[in-house]
Amino acid sequence: MSIRLKVLLVVLPILIPPLIIAGAASALSARGGISAIGREFLQFKAEELVRYAGEQWRLLVDNELSNDPDYVSIAQQTVQAYASGMIRRDSELVFAVQPDGELAFATRPVQLSEDERRAIVNRVRENPAGWESLTVGGVRRVAQSIPFAPFDWVVFFSEEEAVFYGSVQAITRQTAIILAASVLFAVLLLVVFTRSLLLPLSRMAITMRRIIGEHDLSQRVEVLYRDEIGDLGHTFNLMTDELSVMYEQIKRYAFEAVVARRQERKIRTVFQKYVPIDVIDQIFAHPESILVGQTRTLAVLFSDIRSFTSIAERLPPEQIVASLNGYFSAMVDTIVDHNGIVDKYIGDAIMAFFGAPVSRGDDAHAAVRAGLDMLAALNLFNARQAEAGLPAFRIGVGINYGPVTIGNIGSDKKMDYTVVGDMVNLASRLEGLTKLYHVPILVSESVAHQVMDTIPCRWIDTVRVKGKTEASQIYAPYRSADTTQREGWALQERGMTQYFRGDFREAARFLLAARKLLPKDPIVHKFLIQCKRHIASPPPPDWSGITTLGDT
Repeated sequence: MSIRLKVLLVVLPILIPPLIIAGAASALSARGGISAIGREFLQFKAEELVRYAGEQWRLLVDNELSNDPDYVSIAQQTVQAYASGMIRRDSELVFAVQPDGELAFATRPVQLSEDERRAIVNRVRENPAGWESLTVGGVRRVAQSIPFAPFDWVVFFSEEEAVFYGSVQAITRQTAIILAASVLFAVLLLVVFTRSLLLPLSRMAITMRRIIGEHDLSQRVEVLYRDEIGDLGHTFNLMTDELSVMYEQIKRYAFEAVVARRQERKIRTVFQKYVPIDVIDQIFAHPESILVGQTRTLAVLFSDIRSFTSIAERLPPEQIVASLNGYFSAMVDTIVDHNGIVDKYIGDAIMAFFGAPVSRGDDAHAAVRAGLDMLAALNLFNARQAEAGLPAFRIGVGINYGPVTIGNIGSDKKMDYTVVGDMVNLASRLEGLTKLYHVPILVSESVAHQVMDTIPCRWIDTVRVKGKTEASQIYAPYRSADTTQREGWALQERGMTQYFRGDFREAARFLLAARKLLPKDPIVHKFLIQCKRHIASPPPPDWSGITTLGDT
């Protein structure tokens, strides 16, 4: 697509809508103004006719002739004659209608069809006084209607619709013609403008193709204007002058690149601060696999500081950085101590994985132990924060275990040795759920099955990632658990089993027993409340009780 066409496509949509809107607004304003004047004029004539009819009726009443049919008929004929005298052009028509739809009089002969009569009767019944649009004698008319009770009439002072709106239609046509002419003129101006604007660019392109084809750097672009395009041509001419100098620079850069390779060992040492040594060794040993991904089974850990934004708002920037550095040092040291790799920092969050590039066979155990030790390290960190008069940090940790895609992902300019996949997303969701369930650490069902023989794990809920069909149980691991806790967890688990089966009364019985052993436990309290709600208002037949993570 040429630049000229692009300019037209950009400018015309900006130019034309305002013109159309302005023209339409003018036409509508004119239509409204003229219509209002016309309505007021017809209303004035109708009111004047009814006023005259009222005077005739008062004459009859004053002379006690209102019950004499002959005099009443004479008065009606007088009103009709007065109405005829009010007509100023052939398109006007004054007529009166009786309640049954029959014409009482008309200023000229007119024949109402049965449909027209019914339509008039219906309008009179609904609204005897007001502005009307109706058909009389096969002609569309606008009219002002006013009832006159003494004669049992509804008087219509009307004008043909085509005549009434004739001036408006003429204004609309003129507006459309002016608008079309304006658009055409604007298009012509744009075509002339773009041709003048793009002429130097066209000549510049011809010169460039000639230089490329003939390999002749002595040719120059003709500078036509002293503007940005002219500056572009002048800059191109300067560029060709500098190409020979740049060639010498390229040779020097090549030599410096050779020298730079000798610094590889030093650079390698520096990068160990940012990339795990195992990853660096693997890349240097097998550079051809730098962009090759692998499917591995490993554990992924997410942690995040709770309400960090509110903490940061109360501290100066230098104190925020100092506190974060102290926090990250404590957390990262704990992860590394358990052979984990810190993948990345996401704001105040940490993502780490266990089992790559080298698996040690107990990756799920290592991740859970790292998570529990992170909580212990956090207590020490918060103690130092308290001594310094600074706010304590609270964190949530989520861990999942399963297959992921792992490798050096990115481009030749920036790469990360990282993991991707649904399993990673679930670990992140678990970290977010710690706030909902009021526990500091949550693990997936796959993690719990790996570690529950040696690490106490408690069933918290059953969840499903939004968009997935398979549900998974989630657990909270603990460093230790006494007999009371284990008995309470067992009762809670039996109650939750009945809950997911839909037996809410039996579930509540076990949960109440668990609450006696765990009186302030948020999980027991949560499911007790849900049991009471479902007992009072049973869920639908397709209820499963499974929490969808995308809906939390």
